[in-house]
Amino acid sequence: MHGTTRTPAARRRLSAIGAAVALAAGMLVALGAPTAQAAPAAQAAPAAQAATAGADLPFTSVEAESATTTGTKIGPDYTQGTLASEASGRQAVRLDAGQRVEFTVPRAANALTVAYSVPDGQSGTLDVYVNGTKLDRSLTVTSKYSYVDTGWIPGAKTHHFYDNTRLLLGRDVQAGDTVTLQATNVQVTVDVADFEQVSAAAGQPAGSVSVTDKGADPTGQGDSTQAFRDAIAAAQGGVVWIPPGDYRITGPLSGVQNVTLQGAGSWYSVVHSSHFIDQTDSAGHVHLKDFAVIGEVTERVDSSPDNFVNGSLGPGSSVSGMWIQHVKVGLWLTGTNDDLVVENNRILDTTADGLNLNGTAKNVTVRDNFLRNQGDDALAMWSLYAPDTDCRFENNTITQPNLANGIAIYGGTDITVKGNLISDTNALGSGIAISNQKFAEPFHPLAGTITVDGNTLVRTGAINPNWNHPMGALRVDSYDSAIEARVDITDTTITDSPYSAFEFVSGGGQGHAVKNVTVDGAAVKNTGTVVVQAEAPGEATFRNVTATGTGAAGIYNCPFPSGSGTFTVTDGGGNSGWDTTWSDCSTWPQPGQGNPEPDPNRNLAQGRPATATGSQDVYTPGKAVDGDATTYWESANNAFPQSLTVDLGAPRAVRRLVLKLPPSPDWGARTQTIAVLGSTDGSSFSTVAGPQDYRFDPASGNTVTVNLPGDTSLRWLRLTVTANTGWPAGQLSEVEVYATA
Repeated sequence: MHGTTRTPAARRRLSAIGAAVALAAGMLVALGAPTAQAAPAAQAAPAAQAATAGADLPFTSVEAESATTTGTKIGPDYTQGTLASEASGRQAVRLDAGQRVEFTVPRAANALTVAYSVPDGQSGTLDVYVNGTKLDRSLTVTSKYSYVDTGWIPGAKTHHFYDNTRLLLGRDVQAGDTVTLQATNVQVTVDVADFEQVSAAAGQPAGSVSVTDKGADPTGQGDSTQAFRDAIAAAQGGVVWIPPGDYRITGPLSGVQNVTLQGAGSWYSVVHSSHFIDQTDSAGHVHLKDFAVIGEVTERVDSSPDNFVNGSLGPGSSVSGMWIQHVKVGLWLTGTNDDLVVENNRILDTTADGLNLNGTAKNVTVRDNFLRNQGDDALAMWSLYAPDTDCRFENNTITQPNLANGIAIYGGTDITVKGNLISDTNALGSGIAISNQKFAEPFHPLAGTITVDGNTLVRTGAINPNWNHPMGALRVDSYDSAIEARVDITDTTITDSPYSAFEFVSGGGQGHAVKNVTVDGAAVKNTGTVVVQAEAPGEATFRNVTATGTGAAGIYNCPFPSGSGTFTVTDGGGNSGWDTTWSDCSTWPQPGQGNPEPDPNRNLAQGRPATATGSQDVYTPGKAVDGDATTYWESANNAFPQSLTVDLGAPRAVRRLVLKLPPSPDWGARTQTIAVLGSTDGSSFSTVAGPQDYRFDPASGNTVTVNLPGDTSLRWLRLTVTANTGWPAGQLSEVEVYATA
């Protein structure tokens, strides 16, 4: 175990370690936001998901909130840092000791996996009943692998509340039978149950080398590390057999090449290791199949290689039929991994990514995998050092990444994201992110054609706590550089997105363009706010995009930073249900709010972007529009004239300004000479009110009112200060702008 030793109730708190903080988190920290955003209202039961998207799974899931229970249903909730918001379907069932949840079995099964949460520092059991009869075995539940803190990631809160526990029932159950879970000695929040028919353990392949013949201990008591190494050395060109049992590996395997490691099935052959394979390169032809690797990672330490695979498997390799759990990252792939296939695996409860192609990958296919409860991006490509090229994420099922994105593509050439089913992203992520966020150098931006086809996104997108407004279900992000690649988004289904469907943004706040995007064929249902969230300059063409149940308006088109350019939405035909535009760039729509006329009595400047010709120390321009009269902007000293400019977000009829200094007697009376200028394009300013002396006196609240001509219309307001009797600088604690006289 890496990280700090802790008392039972202690949260996990770790400092950032080196440059590895950039572990493909997909964090979006620089973009300013107009207003804070509340969680959406409760929504209807989850919509049916497209049958063609996602992996072909060997189990059927049943949500606890749809079962019979004596416990308490929680949710739905979309608020960061709550049990319900991290749950599948944003709902779960809380059981106190003695309370039950009863599932009707959906299919023939002999095995059960339960996603659950218990309070921090606690552990216990869930008793299991089949058709009312208690089994002689129970499910162990613990908080050991939950409640992860990543304080070095801006906007992160304690997260990763859930865990997964599994049990072979020892009998067959049939569709229509009941399986009941009863909390015995701890409060348990039950999220979802997976019912599965597990085949009998496979037999040893002829000619294979068994790890037990090399001294491995299937009881898990002894250290089997050397036995695995010896078996790999003896089986070059052949198969290493891992019989049913539990094997403890205390050090990573390296030099793994030209060999197959095969188990009797992921429910039978279990390797306990937090760091299974670690090698910088390999001759390849490594095949890992049909066993489980379960670690003991309880923290996220970005400098520690606590991964199932760390580095390279080499060309022509494969990973299939694996159960990977309780490691930091499932597969963190660097070096040579050309023609790798990763398929039919389960990756659960990682503290960071599920899989990351960390540059140089060519022709890698990741398909038909199931990922649940990742602490970062579930599947990511990050083109560091060399581009990931001709790689594919296809037909994967991803649920509940609780810090970042379901699928994230950070750079790369000719990438395909196809046929995936992604649900319930949380906090700092979208369902799918196509991004030029580089994290580190040398980074290779998106190039060639990026194909995003046939994906289904359910309840994806979230409020970014750094922006205080949303990221969409599908995000195209020119974070560190303009998107020049061709981005084709086709046949997309977006259902119950709590905020927006398609987002185009320059998340680093630099106003890079998003170009060459086509959205062709999309069904958008029950989106909380808008269908298109455009916050970057650039353009996209939309064809055959239909929307129903949109909460506020079709389009929010307000590029950031203001003045960075425009985003052109081209109607390519066949679109319906989203032809309205949100009218007020100074506010973000609340879910279901509709498109109201702005309140004529509100302060149009509060929270808007502000710039200045200069500022002193911490007294920055934003302090003049933050709604707090005790904070203030102070210009560079002894350098008149000085100007403060506020972007109101859209042209406004402005009748009145209220200018303030801190309402404290410590601020002696002073007179400032101020001119008012306005602009509609951000470059050409005209005088609205010439230079006048305005007296600020704490005896009258340190406030002055400036009435403007009735025909004043502007988007950018500029106040130019040429003198101040109290201090040799321009000073303003609040600039309030009103449409009313």
